[in-house]
Amino acid sequence: MLSRLGIDTAMKSLKHVAVTAGFLGLLAAVAVGCAGAQDTGVGLRGDELPPTGFGTLRQDDISIPLRTESFSIGVIPLDESIIRLLAPDTYASMHRLLDSKQEEIVAAGAKYGSRDAVAFLVSFYGREARARFDPEALTITGQNRLFRPVGILPISPSFGDRQLNQRETATAVFVYESGIRLADPFTVSYNGISSDQWEQNLRKVERERTAVAARAAAARRPGTPP
Repeated sequence: MLSRLGIDTAMKSLKHVAVTAGFLGLLAAVAVGCAGAQDTGVGLRGDELPPTGFGTLRQDDISIPLRTESFSIGVIPLDESIIRLLAPDTYASMHRLLDSKQEEIVAAGAKYGSRDAVAFLVSFYGREARARFDPEALTITGQNRLFRPVGILPISPSFGDRQLNQRETATAVFVYESGIRLADPFTVSYNGISSDQWEQNLRKVERERTAVAARAAAARRPGTPP
Protein backbone atom coordinates (compact mmCIF):
# COMPACT_ATOMS: atom_id res chain seq x y z
CA MET A 1 0.00 0.00 0.00
CA LEU A 2 1.10 3.58 -0.61
CA SER A 3 2.53 5.33 2.46
CA ARG A 4 2.26 9.06 3.14
CA LEU A 5 6.05 9.22 3.32
CA GLY A 6 6.35 7.59 -0.13
CA ILE A 7 3.83 10.02 -1.61
CA ASP A 8 5.58 13.06 -0.12
CA THR A 9 8.93 11.80 -1.41
CA ALA A 10 7.52 11.32 -4.88
CA MET A 11 6.09 14.84 -4.98
CA LYS A 12 9.42 16.38 -3.94
CA SER A 13 11.20 14.39 -6.65
CA LEU A 14 8.74 15.57 -9.29
CA LYS A 15 9.68 19.16 -8.56
CA HIS A 16 13.38 18.35 -8.68
CA VAL A 17 13.97 16.50 -11.96
CA ALA A 18 11.37 16.25 -14.73
CA VAL A 19 12.84 13.36 -16.68
CA THR A 20 13.34 10.89 -13.84
CA ALA A 21 10.90 12.23 -11.28
CA GLY A 22 8.17 9.79 -12.21
CA PHE A 23 9.94 6.86 -10.67
CA LEU A 24 12.15 8.40 -7.97
CA GLY A 25 9.43 8.38 -5.31
CA LEU A 26 6.98 5.91 -6.80
CA LEU A 27 9.38 3.00 -6.46
CA ALA A 28 9.49 3.23 -2.71
CA ALA A 29 5.75 3.71 -2.55
CA VAL A 30 4.63 0.82 -4.72
CA ALA A 31 7.26 -1.76 -3.76
CA VAL A 32 5.79 -4.83 -2.08
CA GLY A 33 8.00 -7.15 0.00
CA CYS A 34 8.49 -10.52 -1.69
CA ALA A 35 11.14 -13.19 -2.23
CA GLY A 36 14.16 -12.78 -4.53
CA ALA A 37 13.54 -11.93 -8.19
CA GLN A 38 14.96 -14.01 -11.01
CA ASP A 39 17.73 -12.73 -13.26
CA THR A 40 16.81 -12.47 -16.95
CA GLY A 41 20.19 -13.63 -18.21
CA VAL A 42 20.57 -10.60 -20.49
CA GLY A 43 22.46 -8.36 -18.10
CA LEU A 44 26.13 -7.49 -17.74
CA ARG A 45 28.91 -9.84 -18.73
CA GLY A 46 30.12 -12.23 -16.09
CA ASP A 47 28.79 -15.38 -14.46
CA GLU A 48 27.99 -13.89 -11.05
CA LEU A 49 25.63 -11.09 -10.10
CA PRO A 50 27.15 -8.17 -8.18
CA PRO A 51 26.81 -8.54 -4.40
CA THR A 52 24.06 -6.48 -2.82
CA GLY A 53 24.59 -3.63 -0.38
CA PHE A 54 27.72 -2.08 -1.93
CA GLY A 55 26.35 0.01 -4.81
CA THR A 56 26.40 3.80 -4.90
CA LEU A 57 24.72 4.67 -8.22
CA ARG A 58 21.63 6.86 -8.39
CA GLN A 59 18.63 6.18 -10.60
CA ASP A 60 19.72 9.07 -12.81
CA ASP A 61 22.95 7.16 -13.51
CA ILE A 62 21.11 4.29 -15.21
CA SER A 63 18.07 6.11 -16.65
CA ILE A 64 17.51 6.79 -20.34
CA PRO A 65 15.66 10.10 -20.91
CA LEU A 66 13.55 11.18 -23.85
CA ARG A 67 11.77 14.51 -24.25
CA THR A 68 8.86 15.53 -26.45
CA GLU A 69 7.14 18.90 -26.63
CA SER A 70 4.44 17.90 -24.15
CA PHE A 71 6.02 15.25 -21.90
CA SER A 72 9.26 13.60 -20.85
CA ILE A 73 10.00 9.87 -20.68
CA GLY A 74 12.36 8.05 -18.34
CA VAL A 75 13.44 4.43 -18.93
CA ILE A 76 15.29 2.24 -16.41
CA PRO A 77 16.35 -1.40 -17.00
CA LEU A 78 14.87 -3.72 -14.38
CA ASP A 79 17.60 -6.33 -14.29
CA GLU A 80 19.41 -7.58 -11.19
CA SER A 81 22.82 -7.17 -12.84
CA ILE A 82 22.06 -3.44 -13.15
CA ILE A 83 19.95 -2.53 -10.15
CA ARG A 84 22.31 -4.21 -7.67
CA LEU A 85 24.74 -1.38 -8.44
CA LEU A 86 22.32 1.21 -7.05
CA ALA A 87 22.57 2.59 -3.51
CA PRO A 88 21.14 0.06 -1.02
CA ASP A 89 17.80 1.75 -0.29
CA THR A 90 17.14 2.36 -3.99
CA TYR A 91 18.10 -1.19 -4.88
CA ALA A 92 15.76 -2.58 -2.22
CA SER A 93 12.81 -0.67 -3.67
CA MET A 94 13.70 -1.64 -7.23
CA HIS A 95 14.15 -5.28 -6.27
CA ARG A 96 10.80 -5.47 -4.51
CA LEU A 97 9.09 -3.84 -7.48
CA LEU A 98 10.72 -6.25 -9.93
CA ASP A 99 9.84 -9.20 -7.73
CA SER A 100 6.23 -8.13 -7.32
CA LYS A 101 5.84 -8.00 -11.13
CA GLN A 102 7.96 -11.05 -11.96
CA GLU A 103 5.11 -13.46 -12.68
CA GLU A 104 3.40 -10.92 -14.95
CA ILE A 105 6.69 -10.23 -16.74
CA VAL A 106 7.24 -13.92 -17.41
CA ALA A 107 3.63 -14.38 -18.54
CA ALA A 108 3.84 -11.43 -20.94
CA GLY A 109 6.99 -12.81 -22.53
CA ALA A 110 5.60 -16.35 -22.72
CA LYS A 111 2.71 -15.17 -24.91
CA TYR A 112 5.29 -14.42 -27.59
CA GLY A 113 7.42 -17.48 -26.96
CA SER A 114 10.05 -15.52 -25.05
CA ARG A 115 11.53 -17.30 -22.01
CA ASP A 116 13.77 -14.41 -20.93
CA ALA A 117 11.64 -11.30 -21.29
CA VAL A 118 13.39 -8.00 -20.57
CA ALA A 119 11.68 -5.47 -18.30
CA PHE A 120 12.06 -1.70 -17.99
CA LEU A 121 10.52 0.80 -15.60
CA VAL A 122 9.03 3.56 -17.74
CA SER A 123 7.60 6.90 -16.62
CA PHE A 124 5.80 9.56 -18.65
CA TYR A 125 5.93 13.02 -17.03
CA GLY A 126 3.56 15.73 -18.24
CA ARG A 127 5.13 19.04 -19.19
CA GLU A 128 1.83 20.60 -20.21
CA ALA A 129 -1.86 19.98 -19.59
CA ARG A 130 -3.72 17.21 -21.43
CA ALA A 131 -0.57 15.68 -22.86
CA ARG A 132 -1.46 12.44 -24.60
CA PHE A 133 1.04 9.57 -24.96
CA ASP A 134 1.14 6.25 -26.78
CA PRO A 135 2.97 3.58 -24.73
CA GLU A 136 3.15 1.14 -27.65
CA ALA A 137 5.30 3.68 -29.53
CA LEU A 138 8.24 3.20 -27.13
CA THR A 139 10.66 0.94 -29.00
CA ILE A 140 14.18 -0.34 -28.46
CA THR A 141 16.72 -1.06 -31.16
CA GLY A 142 19.64 -3.38 -30.44
CA GLN A 143 21.51 -6.28 -32.04
CA ASN A 144 20.15 -5.06 -35.40
CA ARG A 145 16.59 -5.71 -34.23
CA LEU A 146 13.62 -3.52 -33.41
CA PHE A 147 11.78 -4.43 -30.20
CA ARG A 148 8.25 -3.32 -29.38
CA PRO A 149 6.63 -3.86 -25.96
CA VAL A 150 4.92 -7.25 -25.64
CA GLY A 151 3.43 -6.34 -22.27
CA ILE A 152 2.70 -3.16 -20.32
CA LEU A 153 2.06 -3.55 -16.57
CA PRO A 154 0.67 -0.31 -15.12
CA ILE A 155 1.80 0.97 -11.73
CA SER A 156 0.02 4.32 -11.74
CA PRO A 157 -3.79 3.92 -11.57
CA SER A 158 -4.25 6.53 -14.30
CA PHE A 159 -1.79 4.97 -16.74
CA GLY A 160 -4.58 3.52 -18.87
CA ASP A 161 -5.94 7.02 -19.56
CA ARG A 162 -2.88 7.73 -21.73
CA GLN A 163 -3.17 11.39 -20.86
CA LEU A 164 -1.20 13.54 -18.45
CA ASN A 165 -1.89 16.74 -16.62
CA GLN A 166 0.98 19.15 -16.16
CA ARG A 167 3.50 17.65 -13.66
CA GLU A 168 1.56 14.38 -13.54
CA THR A 169 3.41 11.10 -13.85
CA ALA A 170 2.20 7.80 -15.30
CA THR A 171 4.43 4.81 -14.59
CA ALA A 172 4.44 1.19 -15.77
CA VAL A 173 6.70 -1.81 -16.25
CA PHE A 174 7.31 -2.41 -19.97
CA VAL A 175 8.12 -5.94 -21.11
CA TYR A 176 10.07 -6.71 -24.28
CA GLU A 177 10.89 -10.09 -25.76
CA SER A 178 14.35 -11.56 -25.22
CA GLY A 179 17.20 -10.29 -27.37
CA ILE A 180 17.96 -6.92 -25.76
CA ARG A 181 21.44 -7.19 -24.27
CA LEU A 182 21.99 -4.74 -21.44
CA ALA A 183 25.73 -5.32 -21.67
CA ASP A 184 25.72 -3.67 -25.11
CA PRO A 185 24.57 -0.25 -26.33
CA PHE A 186 21.00 0.08 -27.56
CA THR A 187 18.71 2.90 -28.65
CA VAL A 188 15.37 3.88 -27.10
CA SER A 189 12.93 5.66 -29.42
CA TYR A 190 9.51 7.26 -29.29
CA ASN A 191 7.80 8.49 -32.46
CA GLY A 192 10.99 9.62 -34.17
CA ILE A 193 12.78 10.85 -31.02
CA SER A 194 15.73 8.66 -30.01
CA SER A 195 18.29 8.38 -27.23
CA ASP A 196 21.61 6.51 -27.18
CA GLN A 197 22.16 7.41 -23.52
CA TRP A 198 22.58 3.77 -22.53
CA GLU A 199 26.00 3.67 -24.19
CA GLN A 200 27.17 6.41 -21.81
CA ASN A 201 25.40 4.80 -18.85
CA LEU A 202 27.27 1.56 -19.50
CA ARG A 203 30.58 3.26 -18.70
CA LYS A 204 29.28 4.25 -15.27
CA VAL A 205 27.79 0.81 -14.76
CA GLU A 206 31.01 -1.03 -15.63
CA ARG A 207 33.08 1.23 -13.35
CA GLU A 208 30.62 0.71 -10.52
CA ARG A 209 30.61 -3.04 -11.04
CA THR A 210 34.38 -3.08 -10.50
CA ALA A 211 34.08 -0.78 -7.48
CA VAL A 212 31.33 -2.93 -5.93
CA ALA A 213 33.50 -6.03 -6.23
CA ALA A 214 36.37 -4.19 -4.52
CA ARG A 215 34.14 -2.92 -1.69
CA ALA A 216 32.71 -6.38 -1.12
CA ALA A 217 36.20 -7.93 -1.04
CA ALA A 218 37.39 -5.31 1.45
CA ALA A 219 34.38 -5.97 3.67
CA ARG A 220 35.27 -9.65 3.86
CA ARG A 221 38.79 -8.98 5.12
CA PRO A 222 39.33 -9.57 8.86
CA GLY A 223 39.32 -6.39 10.89
CA THR A 224 37.53 -4.36 8.23
CA PRO A 225 35.17 -1.88 9.91
CA PRO A 226 31.47 -2.34 8.97
